[in-house]
Amino acid sequence: MAEDTQMPSTDIVTLTRHILAQQIRLGPAATGDLTLLLNAIQVTSKFIATNVRKARLINLVGLAGETNVQGEEQKKLDVLSNDIMVNALRASGKTAVLVSEELDEAIIIEKRLRGKYCVVFDPLDGSSNIDAGVNIGTIFGIYKLKEGSEGTINDVLQPGKDMVAAGYTMYGSSANLVLTTGQGVNGYTLDNALGEFILTHPDIKIPQRGKIYSFNEGNSMYFHEPVIKYLESIKYPKSGKAPYSARYIGSMVADVHRTLLYGGIFGYPNDKKTKTGKLRLLYEAFPMAMLTEQAGGVATTGTQRILDIVPTEIHQRCPVFLGSKEDVEDLKAFYKEE
Repeated sequence: MAEDTQMPSTDIVTLTRHILAQQIRLGPAATGDLTLLLNAIQVTSKFIATNVRKARLINLVGLAGETNVQGEEQKKLDVLSNDIMVNALRASGKTAVLVSEELDEAIIIEKRLRGKYCVVFDPLDGSSNIDAGVNIGTIFGIYKLKEGSEGTINDVLQPGKDMVAAGYTMYGSSANLVLTTGQGVNGYTLDNALGEFILTHPDIKIPQRGKIYSFNEGNSMYFHEPVIKYLESIKYPKSGKAPYSARYIGSMVADVHRTLLYGGIFGYPNDKKTKTGKLRLLYEAFPMAMLTEQAGGVATTGTQRILDIVPTEIHQRCPVFLGSKEDVEDLKAFYKEE
């Protein structure tokens, strides 16, 4: 055997092992409930990943004949993913309130299965891309019940800074789960042979400045002045700098994943057409903002830190700009000029 041939590592860090190690570091203060809840979420991610891969083969692609609360036509895989998430989270015995993009109302878990956490989630973000085989994903955020509460809608109407964990799973050429519990950001890749998420991207740190911008410029005619000026500044930079590259997939999970790894800025602003923005605050903006900040980046509406917003309704929308610290600060400067 050649001397430079490397044997595969036998010290595999799985998601379960990693979150158990974090629990042990917390000592007696840790109850293990969050660990069990995160374990339930990773099981749902495996189940959804399997169905995404074989969607065309088992006729899960196409419309289910209904619309969700956002007025969007539901794909069959959307409906299935939502059912998988709701059933697994309820059965975990660790949740009290569930909020899904696919459901008009919050689900209050029955008393015998009630736990002390609330989960807000988009079971299949970017589902309009299913037919085209583009990366899609599941986004989730976790709150703890307020002191003395047994589980009401008010327990999820908390600012994003009160989330105890957030993450997403991206389904594409591989299934990647990216997670924060407030102690940095780690990325895991599903090993189909083992059936386990393996730690492949420890302690993700977003570069301070990137070279990529990710906006839906098809909406440019509706953009407000600060966004137009910012985009002009990076496409036609002064003093001989190279212009930024445009990368826009149209699936928030995929666009944010690339931004976390390579840096740059992702933006979905409010505009003259969508006055409050398009992305949902609770289960899209908050989890992605928490991940971005934990990775050393910045997440803003342009004028306000996203994690400071106090929601007033479960399907509330907001403008989103997130990514490398210096890039987002540049954008904020254009809003300050207004």
